[in-house]
Amino acid sequence: MKKVVIGFLGTVLDRRGKDKRWENWRPSVAVCQHEDLLIDRFHLLCSKRDESLARQVKADIELISPETEVLVEYLEFKNPWDFEEVFSVLLSYSQNFSFREDEEYLMHITTGTHVTQICVFLLTEAGFFPARLLQTGPGRHNQPPGSYEIIDLDLSRYDSIARRFAIQTNDDISFLKSGIKTRNAEFNRLIAEVERVALRSDAPILLAGPTGAGKSRLARQIYELRRQRGRVKGRFVEVNCATLRGDMAMSVLFGHKKGAYTGATESREGLLKAADKGILFLDEIGELGLDEQAMLLRAVEEKLYLPVGADKEIRSDFQLITGTNRNLKQECQRGRFRQDLLARIKFWEFTLPGLKERPQDIEPNIDYELQLHSQTLGRPVSFSSEARKDYVKFALSTEALWVANFRDLNSSLARMMALCEGNRIGVADVENEMARLRNEWRCESADSDFALIESILGRQQLAEIDLFDRLQLTAVLEICRSSASMAEAGRKLFAGSLQKKRSSNDSDRLRKYLQRFNISWKDLTTIFPRS
Repeated sequence: MKKVVIGFLGTVLDRRGKDKRWENWRPSVAVCQHEDLLIDRFHLLCSKRDESLARQVKADIELISPETEVLVEYLEFKNPWDFEEVFSVLLSYSQNFSFREDEEYLMHITTGTHVTQICVFLLTEAGFFPARLLQTGPGRHNQPPGSYEIIDLDLSRYDSIARRFAIQTNDDISFLKSGIKTRNAEFNRLIAEVERVALRSDAPILLAGPTGAGKSRLARQIYELRRQRGRVKGRFVEVNCATLRGDMAMSVLFGHKKGAYTGATESREGLLKAADKGILFLDEIGELGLDEQAMLLRAVEEKLYLPVGADKEIRSDFQLITGTNRNLKQECQRGRFRQDLLARIKFWEFTLPGLKERPQDIEPNIDYELQLHSQTLGRPVSFSSEARKDYVKFALSTEALWVANFRDLNSSLARMMALCEGNRIGVADVENEMARLRNEWRCESADSDFALIESILGRQQLAEIDLFDRLQLTAVLEICRSSASMAEAGRKLFAGSLQKKRSSNDSDRLRKYLQRFNISWKDLTTIFPRS
């Protein structure tokens, strides 16, 4: 079977001085200098402007290998570094080439620009060039003929690459999970998708989920993974938006000029500028004021913003990750969050489940926290077998509320490790900690009910409501949660007065009560989905 080589003229390496051209390795000529590689035809691709060099190389090949027919063919690129153009020209060339079944084709990828080499590889891998790859290299002291290797793009090689890729992917996923060997299938699938997004996209990421679900930790791990892979060069800048209030919010985020307001004795850079070329993590973004949201929207869209008191815009090319424990769609409906900003920040949206939704991961997280705190304490601490059994049983039980999710679990383990005698957490330590948690959760139960009201009304309006009204509203909302309609909720709430009246409009009474707090039944049906 005839061997046919297709390759680009090496405009630098093939261009040797007239007198010394036989002393130095020239890739196109060297292809035909190997005694065990007989080439029947060589398609030498070049630009018209390199015609003189191509003629010289053609003559030299025919001199050392008379059996090789050299065909000089011209391909023109306006920009040889433009991937789209180079790929299109080579694709057209492959489609017009008369490939024959009785010939073996080799694509010489040693010459040409990096762009042409990549495009040749892709077109060969895709089958547009039904060929193998030919890689050549110089000999010692740059002498010809050097070496050559014929590369087969076969499935066995791909299987090997795929295995290595799978190992690397698993390592990246493990890194995002901080090395915790989580067992919850849904969570593992979610982290696998986060890993792909972290390495393939720079678009904004929204991490939703309850307090303590691990949003901050995951955001930092995404940053570290991107930094390791060279996708970010700047810093990881984190701020909890719940701590930003009034003029201070603008200043902290966007910076200010000296004298911008009373007390601004020095200019301030701002966190957006600090995150230039890096990642800005805005946790609890639902707490951000509407004015700050408007400024942030432009900064996300255009990478430009105006510091407080400044007359010149600042540029910051940051990547954005946000976190929230609120339902931002509901916040938009209530006018507390900008719909256009939400559309921008939730290009990628991931909801992290709470600890109660991941019972399979309680033990792996216990092991992780034990190891972490042992390093902090400078001594290894572990459970006795009976104590561990009791603690895990409690952790998985219905009485374990884990209000703050993994933060509660982390704090619980840290307390036991600090108080235990020696290096072993015993049964007594576990019993004391369980009693502490039961008491803590009992005291927080009312507050957890108020959290529902806060999610509907917002923190500011909740603070303006008397404790008496909070308790009453909590009970009313619980009835609404368990009722299929406003009429049903009204009948439950006003059952006593209904017996004393011949007719009553309970729905209207409930509607007017809820209206006192600017709550509609439509709001509740959004918060409490009906089956």
